[in-house]
Amino acid sequence: MSRHQNLNHVYPNADRNQPMFSRHLTVFGSHWLPPTQAPLGGWRNIQFPSYPCWPGVPPLPQLSHPTRHLSGAFRPQDTHNTNWARLQSKQHLPPGFPFHGFPHRHFHLGLMERSDKEPPYKRRRSSEETAPGDRSKGSPKREYAPRQARSATTSPNYWFKDGKPPPLPPGTSPPRQALELKRQWEDFSHCYKSRPQSGGGRREPPFEFSVMSYNILSQDLLHDNNYLYKHCSSSILNWNHRLSNILKELKEHNADIMCLQEVQEDHYEKQIKPSLEALGYQCEYKRRTGRKPDGCAVVYKKDRFSLLSSHPVEYFRRGIPLLDRDNVGLVLLLRPTGSSRPEDCVCVANTHLLYNPRRGDIKLAQLAMLLAEISTVSRLPDGSSCPIVLCGDFNSVPWSPLYSFVRESRLEYDGIPIGKVSGQEENPRGQRILTVPIWPLSLGITQQCQYATAPTDVDGGITNLSVQDFAAPPMAAMNRPSIEHSLRLTSAYSHYLTEDSRPEITTCHSRTAITVDYIFYSAGTGDISTQPEGPSPRQGLQLLARLALVGQTDLEAVNGLPNEHNSSDHLPILACFRLCP
Repeated sequence: MSRHQNLNHVYPNADRNQPMFSRHLTVFGSHWLPPTQAPLGGWRNIQFPSYPCWPGVPPLPQLSHPTRHLSGAFRPQDTHNTNWARLQSKQHLPPGFPFHGFPHRHFHLGLMERSDKEPPYKRRRSSEETAPGDRSKGSPKREYAPRQARSATTSPNYWFKDGKPPPLPPGTSPPRQALELKRQWEDFSHCYKSRPQSGGGRREPPFEFSVMSYNILSQDLLHDNNYLYKHCSSSILNWNHRLSNILKELKEHNADIMCLQEVQEDHYEKQIKPSLEALGYQCEYKRRTGRKPDGCAVVYKKDRFSLLSSHPVEYFRRGIPLLDRDNVGLVLLLRPTGSSRPEDCVCVANTHLLYNPRRGDIKLAQLAMLLAEISTVSRLPDGSSCPIVLCGDFNSVPWSPLYSFVRESRLEYDGIPIGKVSGQEENPRGQRILTVPIWPLSLGITQQCQYATAPTDVDGGITNLSVQDFAAPPMAAMNRPSIEHSLRLTSAYSHYLTEDSRPEITTCHSRTAITVDYIFYSAGTGDISTQPEGPSPRQGLQLLARLALVGQTDLEAVNGLPNEHNSSDHLPILACFRLCP
């Protein structure tokens, strides 16, 4: 996440003055659609223009109707310190004055502060202050007290003294239910031609599955960064309330694979893991190094996949100053149930990169380590790679150098300031540029994001690799101001709303609203993100559908994140894929 963000800098062509409409869509589906009880609106067919898409770039569908809607009632304006409130309280309204209540109160999102200020970061207090697990009960030093009492007509999203709103004045209606964010599915399945039958026999249907990426917001980190959640009531931030909402979301979306970030270890062991196992999931988890309380989890349905191997990735490297942070990744090799062919497998990776906007050099080094692990895990016996799904919170905005590196497989970083790498800061003044090479030779990672020496076996890590796989990189290659990787990845999201081209938002709190969460995947033959005449890998994935994101206006209407119904400062992103034959 970023503390502040100038959205005009990240999305220069965005028009945020578009009106919001409300429209309910017809619900339809097909045999592969994931079952869900969530209020996700409806499915919609996406009509594509006649011209081909750019290679590796998801299309921007042409829609003839608005798609998102909100349910509930809009929240009235705060009544304190306003002319309307004083007129009403003193009964100074003229006879017959057409008073219609208070105007809508917008959720305020700050802009970027000067880059020479020290950025906030998610930090954890020492264990001497409060023992792990006590945060969910609330600390006396971390009370989320209001600045002042709220009006009787305020939304339930707000906190009232003594836990109850004041009595309603005579003739005043009680507050209406808080708004609930509505999201729809975008269906691309009609863009693919059905496979022809061969020899008159019946072929098995292709394997289709859904993937979710979701930063659920660690409770410890929430308490340590409470200035980001001043718009929330204490009841909304209570862990018991948040846990109930998060588990409800996970159950309703019912994804076959879920990549979760900021999963607090004690909550995972005692509550999250048992709940997911009861729903038929197998859980893999990697806690952050050092004294950090949270980590990354990858869970999958046992009746859809079997686990071939699990590979935790620690970015901390003792003796390398650049890599002194505690972020981690997790890479799994999964095989669809019922398949025994070696090539029928999927490599799923999950990570949460460093937040600090000023340390793009660390983020690139962490990403290179993860890509090296993915390259090795996904390698098939014939030398090709199996399909890859890369999920996570990358703490980088769309079209930033780090994002472009993932999508374009190459980054020329000569002259790039380290604060520009993630795109979270507009004017990183006084910062040094990226060094050549970014990471030292002692890390054992080449400029092609491959292992230069055999990696350490950590909890079932890499084994049985030949010496040729880890040839030492030439010094000349390490001295070039460029890095690259061999994975062909594209994004499941276009990062702009389809109806009005406003920027999509995946994270929102009191300071900012931007996109930092992604689902990258290996686009296979005929995928909508590739040109028909362009080369495609033999093994890959086709994007069948995605759960549409929302814009800043939609989040303002529900009082940002977290809120009464959404209990993280991130939104889950979800995509459905078909494994190419």
